[in-house]
Amino acid sequence: MGSKYFVVFLTLCALASSLVLASDPSPLQDFCVAIAEPKDAVFVNGKFCKNPKLATADDFFLKGLNIPGDTSNPQGSNVTQANVAQIPGLNTLGISLVRIDYAPYGLNPPHTHPRATEVLQVVYGSLYVGFVTSNPENRLISKVLYEGDVFVFPVGLIHFQFNVGKTPAVAFAGLSSQNPGVITIANAVFGSNPPISDDVLAKAFQVDKKVVDLLQAQFSK
Repeated sequence: MGSKYFVVFLTLCALASSLVLASDPSPLQDFCVAIAEPKDAVFVNGKFCKNPKLATADDFFLKGLNIPGDTSNPQGSNVTQANVAQIPGLNTLGISLVRIDYAPYGLNPPHTHPRATEVLQVVYGSLYVGFVTSNPENRLISKVLYEGDVFVFPVGLIHFQFNVGKTPAVAFAGLSSQNPGVITIANAVFGSNPPISDDVLAKAFQVDKKVVDLLQAQFSK
């Protein structure tokens, strides 16, 4: 009986292993609508691959992350991206990088990356950072970071960074996708095109429609 159960155990292990290996890759776009006619199709993830024999060093190179981003905006922050759109050689490699500049008391507002975990290092200044766990707890996990400190934001969770200092701050972050995507919460909810019904938003946020109208006016494009 012992050997019989051992064989069953090995069979289940092999099956589990094959299921893991056969799983779909993570999507690198918001959606992909199935289509029956190939002539109307596009490549998934929107990228063709260059013949590897024609690849050059410039396909894997980007300059300029030493240049501060313009933080003269209402949020007082600027994100300089280094993903597959800027570095073609990142395609299929599953990583990217950003530089984030913060004016004094500047904010990188609450947002999510639907396709990536983020690991952030403070290079200069001090940042109050945090993320919120899933429903129903909605627990805030936060910390003040200083130069050299590192913090991780798990994939898909709402997170933010706020410069708590009187001087500019700089951070670099790595993300586990060549196209991580970003959804800024306030922009998505109050600045969608066309707008979400104020009836929906008023009930969702338990506020008067006038408040919703005011917020939509702030974030409308």
